[in-house]
Amino acid sequence: MEAHVFFLQLALILISARILAEIANRLGIPTVIGELTAGIILGPSLLGWLEVTLQLQLMAEIGIILLLFKVGLETDLDRLTAAGRSAVSVALVGFAMPFLMGYALARELFDFPPMVALMLGGTLTATSIGVTVRILQDVGRQNSTEGQVVLGAAVLDDVLGVILLATLYQISVEGQISLLALGRICAFIGAFFLLAPLLARILSAVIQKLLGKSTMPGLIPSAIIALVLLFASLANLLGAPELLGGFAAGIALSRRFFLPFGISLAHHHAFAQRIDVQTTPIIQLFTPIFFVVVGLSLDLNQVDWSSGFIWLFSLATVTIAILGKLAGGQVLFRRHMVFRTAVGISMVPRGEVGLIFAELGRASGVFGPQVYAALVIVIAYTTMLAPFWIKLFYRRYGNHPSLAFEKRLEESPSDSGFHPG
Repeated sequence: MEAHVFFLQLALILISARILAEIANRLGIPTVIGELTAGIILGPSLLGWLEVTLQLQLMAEIGIILLLFKVGLETDLDRLTAAGRSAVSVALVGFAMPFLMGYALARELFDFPPMVALMLGGTLTATSIGVTVRILQDVGRQNSTEGQVVLGAAVLDDVLGVILLATLYQISVEGQISLLALGRICAFIGAFFLLAPLLARILSAVIQKLLGKSTMPGLIPSAIIALVLLFASLANLLGAPELLGGFAAGIALSRRFFLPFGISLAHHHAFAQRIDVQTTPIIQLFTPIFFVVVGLSLDLNQVDWSSGFIWLFSLATVTIAILGKLAGGQVLFRRHMVFRTAVGISMVPRGEVGLIFAELGRASGVFGPQVYAALVIVIAYTTMLAPFWIKLFYRRYGNHPSLAFEKRLEESPSDSGFHPG
C-alpha cells in the first residue's frame, strides 16, 4: 500500500470516529457505539471505502494494548485482589455455560457435526475486554466493585478461551492434540502474569532514576510506549506461533500482559499519575482506531438476510450468548440481584475477540458460510447493543445500594459461588 493511501485511510478513521463519537455523546449514547458505527459505515457493510489491512490491524493492536495498559494503571489493586474469588467464579461459569449451551444447540437442534458444535461453543465463550472496559468507562463504573469483578473475569475468560480454541483448532487441522504446544501456551501465560509485578517494579525504578538525569521533556511517554511495544513483540515471539501465530499471543499474552504490568506500576502512585497524564493523549489517539477496525471487520453483506436458517440459528445462538454470560453473574449468590445482573450484562459483548474466534473456525474449514454469517450477526448484536443495555441499566439502577462504590470488597468465602444459594 502506498503511503498517501494509508494516510488518507487513517485520516478518514480518525475524523469519522471523532464525529460519530461526538454525536453519540450528545445523544446520550456510549461513545464506543459511535466509533464502531464509523467502522461499519466506512467498511464493507456500507460504503466499502476501507478494509482491514495489516497496517490498520497493527495500529488497532497498539490501541487496545495501550487501553489495557491504562486500565491497569487505574485499577485499584486491593479491590481487584479482593474481587479475585468472585472474578474466578464469574469467569468459569461465564465460560462453561455458553460453551455447553452452544454445543448442545448445534448438536441437538441443528444436528451439526461434533467439531462444528465444539468450535461454535468455543466462539461463544469470548468476552471483549476492550469493548467492555470502554463501556464501563463511558458510564463511569470502571473502578466500581462490579467493574473490578468484570475486569478480572474478562481477563481469565479470554485466557481460557484461547486455550480451548487452540485445542479445537489443532484437532480440526491435525486431527490430534499436541500437549507440548498447549503446555507452552499455558506456561507463557502463567510466566507473564507471574513476572509482570517484578518487571514492572524494576522498570519503574529505572525510569524514575533516568528522570532525575534527563535534560529533555517526554521521557515518560516515550519510555512507557516503547516498553509496551517491546513486551508485545516479545510476547508474540514466545506465543507458540506454530500453533496459532499471532492469535494466541495477541489475545492471551500481549494484550492481557499489560493489565498486571499497569497494575504493578500503579503501586507507585505519584509516578503512576505522571505516567497516566503524559500517556493519555497517545492512548486517546490510538484507541478509536481499534474500535473502528472492529466495525470494519463486521461485513454484514456476508449475511443472506432472506435465509430462514440464518434468522432461526442466529436468534437461538444470540439467546444462548446472552444467557450464558448472564449466568456467570448469577453465581455470586450472596450479592444482590442488581449487582449480579450488572456483572452479567457487562460480560456479554464479544467484539473483536468473538470475530477472531469465528474467523479461526472459518479459516480452519470448520464453519461454512451460513454458520459463519450467523455468528457475525451474533457478534454484531452483542457488540453494538450491549452498550445500550448497560447504559439503560445504570440509568435505572445506578444508585442502587448494591452498586455503591466500596473501598474493598467485603466478601466472605461463600461469596465466590459454587454453593447452594
